[in-house]
Amino acid sequence: MRDKERDGSRGLAGESRRGPKKMSPGLLPGQVVDYKDAELLRKFVTEQGRLLPSRITGVTAMQQRQVRRAVRRARVMGLLP
Repeated sequence: MRDKERDGSRGLAGESRRGPKKMSPGLLPGQVVDYKDAELLRKFVTEQGRLLPSRITGVTAMQQRQVRRAVRRARVMGLLP
């Protein structure tokens, strides 16, 4: 067996075993998420319209709940897909 297979590394330069890097969507601590701010909410939604998990976006659990609630309200109002 080759060394890469034995030690379990992916063999790709600069990529760790932990997965994709967290992005910083621009939420500050204590910032309130509003459903009318569609530009901010688009940073938390994929192209298919699915919510990104907090482990990817790097927001806290409370901020993730605010984002989820705001995205649902924006969808009802027709601001987001």
